[in-house]
Amino acid sequence: MSDYRLKKMNAIAQVGLDLLGPQLQVAEDETDPHGILVRSSPVNTDDYPSLLAVARAGAGVNNITVDKATERGICVFNTPGANANAVVDLVFPMIGVWQRNIWRGIEFCSSLVDIDPSKVSAEVEKRKAAFRGNEIAGKTLGVIGLGQIGVRLANGGVHRYMKVKGFDPKPVLGNIHMLLPEVQVCQSLDETIGDADIISLHIPLIDKTRGLVNTEFISRMKKGAVLVNYARGPIVDEQAVIEGLNSGHLGGYIADFPTELLIGHEKILLTPHLGASTSESEDNCSVMAAREISNYLRFGNITHSVNFPNIETIPSDLVKDRLIVINRDVPGMIAFITNILGDSKINIDSFKNESNGKIGYNIIDIESGVPDSVYQQIKENKDVIRTRLISFDK
Repeated sequence: MSDYRLKKMNAIAQVGLDLLGPQLQVAEDETDPHGILVRSSPVNTDDYPSLLAVARAGAGVNNITVDKATERGICVFNTPGANANAVVDLVFPMIGVWQRNIWRGIEFCSSLVDIDPSKVSAEVEKRKAAFRGNEIAGKTLGVIGLGQIGVRLANGGVHRYMKVKGFDPKPVLGNIHMLLPEVQVCQSLDETIGDADIISLHIPLIDKTRGLVNTEFISRMKKGAVLVNYARGPIVDEQAVIEGLNSGHLGGYIADFPTELLIGHEKILLTPHLGASTSESEDNCSVMAAREISNYLRFGNITHSVNFPNIETIPSDLVKDRLIVINRDVPGMIAFITNILGDSKINIDSFKNESNGKIGYNIIDIESGVPDSVYQQIKENKDVIRTRLISFDK
């Protein structure tokens, strides 16, 4: 089998890199890679002529030119669920810190270093009432986005005796089945946010979600509700948040994305993009991304792609060549491929096809090998985006 060049961008945990094996050579300074492993750095897929795949060690892929990648037949992966525990592990403490005024209490305690030590206890008793807070038990939690993170947050709310509502415009059945029965799955955004005391966002940043939380969105929220954003900063219109806070309609804003506009506001609690910053999360993301890109480059198999359909098949011991055909999802492509192979007297060991409605992806295993003339004939079809030929050395 062929060797592949990988470019590593950002810090990718070594535990994942160790899984790649000798066929995949990793270098940070690689200029023409077959694959890219990335976290947060921007990736313009048009910059790399030989690129076949990009694996993002995380859930969001807004730093990658996914549309350009699709046009060139480049598979883009993410690692859903790998950092879910890390995010949920942070969101609930931050909600608690806000509800119980813990952050102000900590600031107050730090200030006591400047007073006479004999007066500390008296000052605490005198001032502690100012930091009285509210419990989250009994409050209504609205979760927008029911992916791996949203599901775990919703279930966590149930375990904390909250009333939980969840909404996802494009729910994945497998995720929905993971929800506890106490979680109310809503059919609309309004149903979810209308009476929620706390609203937590867990949706990807795409064109439709950019600026989703605007003045109109906030006006539909319950007065005094708290908004939590540990998804992506641009999902929220920051100016609308400031206006909502200043008017008193929005009770508070907790987010993982500090900006010049947000810092310093008394009703805003910020963390420095810590959502997935745990050693466990980084290891999980690295392992998943490494496995995804390795299986794709070596075998053409796909799991957790954001732009291609998921498809996996194991070649038999008799297979010499695996032909990958990536095409626009138009009628007649399977017949086109099989007819060409049949006319050339090439016996198909197995043929698997999957589509996501936009891209068709075909894995054809062949015992005798594929002549270059046949390969070129398939490649030249106007609806074929990309072809690959993976040879298995016996």
